[in-house]
Amino acid sequence: MADAETTYDFIVVGAGTAGCLLANRLSADPNNRVLLLEAGGNDRYIWFHIPVGYLFLIGNPRADWLFKTAPSAGLNGRSLGYPRGKVLGGCSAINGMIYMRGQAQDYDNWAQMGLSGWGWDDVMPYFLRHEDHIGGKTAMHNAGGEWRVEPPRINWEVLDTFRDAAAECGIPKTEDFNLGNNEGSSYFQVNQKKGLRWSAARGFLDPIRDRKNLTILTGAEAERILFEGQRASGLRFRQGGVMHTATARKRVVLAAGAIASPKLLMLSGIGDGHKLAPFGITPVADRPGVGANLQDHLQLRPIYKVEGVRTLNMDYANLFKRAWMGVEFALFRRGPLTMAPSQLGLFAKSAPRFETPNVQFHVQPLSLDKFGEGLHPFPAITASVCNLRPTSRGEIRLESPDPFAPPVIDPNYLSTEEDRHVAVESIRLVRQVVSAKALARFKPEEYKPGAHLTSDGDLVKAAGDIGTTIFHPVGTARMGKPTDRNAVVDERLSVIGIEGLSVVDASVMPTITSGNTNSPTLMIAEKGAEMILADCR
Repeated sequence: MADAETTYDFIVVGAGTAGCLLANRLSADPNNRVLLLEAGGNDRYIWFHIPVGYLFLIGNPRADWLFKTAPSAGLNGRSLGYPRGKVLGGCSAINGMIYMRGQAQDYDNWAQMGLSGWGWDDVMPYFLRHEDHIGGKTAMHNAGGEWRVEPPRINWEVLDTFRDAAAECGIPKTEDFNLGNNEGSSYFQVNQKKGLRWSAARGFLDPIRDRKNLTILTGAEAERILFEGQRASGLRFRQGGVMHTATARKRVVLAAGAIASPKLLMLSGIGDGHKLAPFGITPVADRPGVGANLQDHLQLRPIYKVEGVRTLNMDYANLFKRAWMGVEFALFRRGPLTMAPSQLGLFAKSAPRFETPNVQFHVQPLSLDKFGEGLHPFPAITASVCNLRPTSRGEIRLESPDPFAPPVIDPNYLSTEEDRHVAVESIRLVRQVVSAKALARFKPEEYKPGAHLTSDGDLVKAAGDIGTTIFHPVGTARMGKPTDRNAVVDERLSVIGIEGLSVVDASVMPTITSGNTNSPTLMIAEKGAEMILADCR
């Protein structure tokens, strides 16, 4: 181990988005000894830092845990790759870099569930606390924090025209999605600094690596939480094939994400006792909500061939243009190598019955069958659209008692009539925008799912064929009142019925936020760190 002493004040499991911030805040007091465990490796690999590197990270065992979902009836029996970051910085090192808070209503709904302190006005100070927005300090943004936010460093005529087409369809242009109601179209703000990816490790860990009271271990896989009665007392983990035990004086904090945190809880005896029994696990706390309530944004990916306009498909196929991309990035930190996976965003209502936008577009000047595969050999755009507030609920469950075996991931997509209805509306909304006059000069032709599919039944099946994860799993250790049998943590993120144990990551969201989930996870970590420090005084 990096430090001979194995007793700490705080043990943080997972150095992903939440864990990096937690380690920073918990170790700010030099009297607190903090151990940060990351099962993945370091981020010393060039593609972790070049934004377009996500193409080489997703599906790469150096960067991705390579999880697969269970076959889903809603996806016509398909199983999906389920990327999760396997590195310091976690998913913030391989994700789309999109800075998005969600809608005010998301958090106000949490407060209306009885979760005091989680309304929009309550959480905004925690978003602002770590923000470093290129536009400086305003009423809704901050400067000087660790989490850098900048505009993209490339524009595309075809995306500008898509915005014009959306405006024809009643989706207004906006400049900022992060003011509380994100309706409209705009280029996404991104977590980058001068053209490079800005991960949670870059922002929160790199500046504090020399703190004497912080120990960071990589390649450290948690086996189980240790208990003294009903109090979490430490952790057993494996590093380099050797088992270690670390003791926590004050708190064990799980920040391993919506897949790994519930898995570790179940392996440690916190979960549904009936489901743990077949694996020979004796319950420490019978909490049937552990692993349940899995929510994710399922993106439907309609693809349109276009003519007479630049797209990345044809740029990448041209050797000279591909070489220029590298030169442009090296000299100016601009061009396609600075691209996030999606550049243009739209938030809209799929039908008038919705009070606020219920679908989000991620529009890309490129097309491919799936991430990790090559671009199509024809000019095209992808107009992905996802249901922001799905009603389908899946689960994470153990596959075996082996702590190092992957869990079963069953998102249960499109399992409700409401979600299938929104999927049909979403595809029709995409078609409405693409058919607008502004885009006519590019002669868009529907490649997927196919313009011949028009009935509700056809489009539900098409949604199952072209739907894929947008990498936003949440909710598997959800917050709730202590009287709520299915809640896992209370409003202070302490595991109900257990002392000295918290969960602080996306798994605690009771309902998914209306947009990309990375920055809401940082907000949860910021607020969680403050509460943990206060509760441990």
